[in-house]
Amino acid sequence: MMGKAMIVAGVMSGTSADGVDVAVCRIDAGRVEGAAPRIKLLGHSAFRYPKAVRAAVLGAMDAKAISVAELSRLNWRLGEIYADCVEKAAARLGVKVGLVGCHGQTIYHQGVAARCLGASVRATWQVGEASVIAERLRVPVVSDFRPADLAAGGQGAPLVPMLDFVMFRSARVTRVLQNLGGIGNLTALPAGCSADRVMAFDTGPANMVIDACMERLFGRGYDRGGAVARRGRVLSDVVRGVLREGYFSALPPKSCGREEFGEGFVSRFIDACRRAGGSDADVVATATALTAESVVDAYRRFVWAHVGQAAPLAKVEFVAAGGGAKNATLMGMLRDGLEPLGVRVRLMEELGVPAQAKEAVAFALLAWLTWHRRPGNVMAATGAGRAVVLGKVTF
Repeated sequence: MMGKAMIVAGVMSGTSADGVDVAVCRIDAGRVEGAAPRIKLLGHSAFRYPKAVRAAVLGAMDAKAISVAELSRLNWRLGEIYADCVEKAAARLGVKVGLVGCHGQTIYHQGVAARCLGASVRATWQVGEASVIAERLRVPVVSDFRPADLAAGGQGAPLVPMLDFVMFRSARVTRVLQNLGGIGNLTALPAGCSADRVMAFDTGPANMVIDACMERLFGRGYDRGGAVARRGRVLSDVVRGVLREGYFSALPPKSCGREEFGEGFVSRFIDACRRAGGSDADVVATATALTAESVVDAYRRFVWAHVGQAAPLAKVEFVAAGGGAKNATLMGMLRDGLEPLGVRVRLMEELGVPAQAKEAVAFALLAWLTWHRRPGNVMAATGAGRAVVLGKVTF
């Protein structure tokens, strides 16, 4: 279905639960029926969650027991916050938004089937009431993107590879696009690839463990610029021990979240660092090294063969996005691990998209695809049995 350009706001609040990113995009279908849409980022705004809201979100994610009333109220409160954020982002740009794609806040994600009440089920839950956003803004809202992929046999993640494929594939250059949000996820695009040659999966924790260690040990939400990690000592035995855990060797497609790397993991991780004689700064340095080494390990273990890198100095670009791309210590560790493999490390800004905006742009695109009844999942990334239209539309 071809049509005129739409102004679409993509709304993303990730596993770090630190706030909301809004990307306002102009998207159109191009000149050829069925061609990849054309996306122009008009502007990006980032909003921090109020401290009490972030505490409530984190509490809902890691809770062993929480009342239905608390979850319901959180769902509606986040809907109001998302509406506020879109209103402010659009006002800053002086544009009228015609469609919103809201990922919502994940409070539970289980991409692998487990037994429940006598049957095997997958499950995912993102909160942030879409009806509130639609009523406030008086525009359609696409939300709840992940369940359709789960129902089709996929893991419901990652979903960003559709944006990677549409915007960043190249006829001449192999690109590995690494998002460093709460969780790390990558998309590998061999030069000139078709959609069935896309590889994508979650590499493990990115900022999630670093941020949690900073909160517990320093009373700060994150390690600005990697300053704490830079003065610490990496406890290599601890990193190696974690990388022997089953998630890292499991074959893609795969996804993870707070269920694997949340508060329980952080407690065990800090205990392991203490037993190894680590100081507070050493814990943060080791958490940062865990992120970097899990990414490099994933590249060596899974991506190298997939992209056909038969020799050093192959033309491969590693493009980092997300909040972790601002962590100079983390980026230095990634360069140290990847550049000897012939990989050029770049930042997403060099390709025209601010690092922190990328996931929000992805959900603007996915909303546009849903509105035009086009599939939004990349089957090779999620493991779904078929391509499906994602999300639910609220008017």
